[in-house]
Amino acid sequence: MEKYNHKYGAEQIQVLEGLEAVRKRPGMYIGSTSVRGLHHMVYEIVDNGVDEALAGYCTEINVVIEKGNVISVTDNGRGIPVEIHPKTKISTAETVYTILHAGGKFGGDSGYKVSGGLHGVGASVVNALSKWTEVTIKRDGGIYQLYFEKGKTIKKLTKIGETKETGTKVRFLADDTIFESLNYDYEVLENRLREMAFLTKGLKITIEDQREENPRKGEFCYNGGLISFVEFLNKNKEPLFKPPIYIEKGGEVPVEIAIQYTTSYSENIHTFVNNINTVEGGTHLEGFKRALTKVFNDYARSHNILKEKDNNLQGEDIREGITAVVSVKVKEPQFEGQTKTKLGNSEVTGVVQSMVNEALATFLEENPSVAKAVLEKCVSASRAREAARKARELVRKKNSLETSTLPGKLADCSSKNPDECEVYIVEGDSAGGSAKQGRDRKFQAILPLWGKMLNVEKARADKIYGNDKLNPVILAVGAGIGNDFDITKIRYGKVIIMADADVDGAHIRTLLLTFFFRYMRPLIENGNVYLAQPPLYKISKKGMQDIYCYSDEELDQKYKELEEKGIARDQLGLQRYKGLGEMNPEQLWDTTMNPETRILIKVTMDDAMKADQIFTLLMGDEVEPRREFIQANAKYVKNLDI
Repeated sequence: MEKYNHKYGAEQIQVLEGLEAVRKRPGMYIGSTSVRGLHHMVYEIVDNGVDEALAGYCTEINVVIEKGNVISVTDNGRGIPVEIHPKTKISTAETVYTILHAGGKFGGDSGYKVSGGLHGVGASVVNALSKWTEVTIKRDGGIYQLYFEKGKTIKKLTKIGETKETGTKVRFLADDTIFESLNYDYEVLENRLREMAFLTKGLKITIEDQREENPRKGEFCYNGGLISFVEFLNKNKEPLFKPPIYIEKGGEVPVEIAIQYTTSYSENIHTFVNNINTVEGGTHLEGFKRALTKVFNDYARSHNILKEKDNNLQGEDIREGITAVVSVKVKEPQFEGQTKTKLGNSEVTGVVQSMVNEALATFLEENPSVAKAVLEKCVSASRAREAARKARELVRKKNSLETSTLPGKLADCSSKNPDECEVYIVEGDSAGGSAKQGRDRKFQAILPLWGKMLNVEKARADKIYGNDKLNPVILAVGAGIGNDFDITKIRYGKVIIMADADVDGAHIRTLLLTFFFRYMRPLIENGNVYLAQPPLYKISKKGMQDIYCYSDEELDQKYKELEEKGIARDQLGLQRYKGLGEMNPEQLWDTTMNPETRILIKVTMDDAMKADQIFTLLMGDEVEPRREFIQANAKYVKNLDI
């Protein structure tokens, strides 16, 4: 092994003081420096206000996105303590914002029974990763202010006025040398703040975006708490019963759960610990699922819905069509990682399980019509699962017997390394033919699809296996579907949807994305799904290289550039591409498939809850919400083919 010629002594060992470590490795503290990490900065400060609400001192939090992407968060809690801290010998407020692991949430006599803040790094991390931070505190009859730049104190705590009010206001500008972008997405913030309001019954949270001429505003306050939350999640679905089942229990680990079943086929469970969304679940989810399976099986047995010879219902059968929110408050939560996506406290499993066992069993006995409606759905799901299993085995058997090419006219690539392989899912044989001729056979596979694709939002799993439009996609990806999906078995690192730039193409893309979201979600979560961006226009002139434009804005820009070179518009030929089939193989390679020149859009999912609602809205059975959505968004449509 080659040795690197460099010194390695005491002087090479770096000691990062204060908040230097945060600026050096921001991803350790906020997950990433992408837009997701940027939004996380806002949540960290809002969480502090929510913790005050959980402690019973805060009733209102106001978030403002000011011009220039400055964030302002104001709460009417107790205000950060301003007295000199006995250990640091500086004001407590300055301590909180400049020293890692300084906070009031470590248990014991801390001022908080439960909180989202755990490590005492939220405020100081935001300060460290901001160009500047201004903190205004109302407490003990005075108004106090501090000012920081890049985590360093510029203006120490100073009293600037008198007041009878209490609370804290934090304004900060994220550091553009650390973050990839400072452009906050109003809708992302709005969704998260709405979620926080649902979880904290009676807390009023407002958001205002002042960056545009006409400011956008949102105001959220829900006295119904989790019941309101579940009703909101199901607003475009047809519930099997109303209102949602609500379970609540106090004690050492307070638990709140709301449950409602709908006619849909997807499972939709969201879990929270101290108001933090645990997207990877954890012990509270495990306890909930165990209890759900036990209670419904016990009820089905005791009421002869399941006969002696019948197998027990599986967990997935019982969770088909469920929408549930599970919220627990844990004094000292153990999360896996600073980003807090999975709860590890083992004692929570038993607490949630026993509570749900007792409360849900009682509810079913008292509401036999609800129990019957849900169990009929569960039994139907069980039969569909069995049918899906048989269809799956049939598909596997059939494919093992086939020695020719994979179904669906797949033109495979020669490489077998998923990291470098990519498959283009192409609409129609015409575009498929051009793509096959134009591709790089070493790493690019082509899968043409034709005919009307199944809308999986309206179909059970047994209808998907063996479906002649979807089966080729399942086999090409090679990692199974649903609960059997294994991301490690994918045959291609990039799954690229290449459809026409028109309404039909958009429909194909949406149907495929619905399928990936419902049955191959890890594919999206892992960042393996892409949308190809074919050009909309070709500008041509004899003796000049063809110019391709991907938007109306780019077309106008190219026209201007050519005019500056003395080439007038009337000297130029313009072609508007209606479909991929209009391009010859060479053009398709140059514009859409060549890694050096193509434009690919990665499909990401920052908010599974929002994604679920959008798919239900656009692809579900309810017509009226879809009509309202189209009417509200029609003005934003470009390049509509009429």
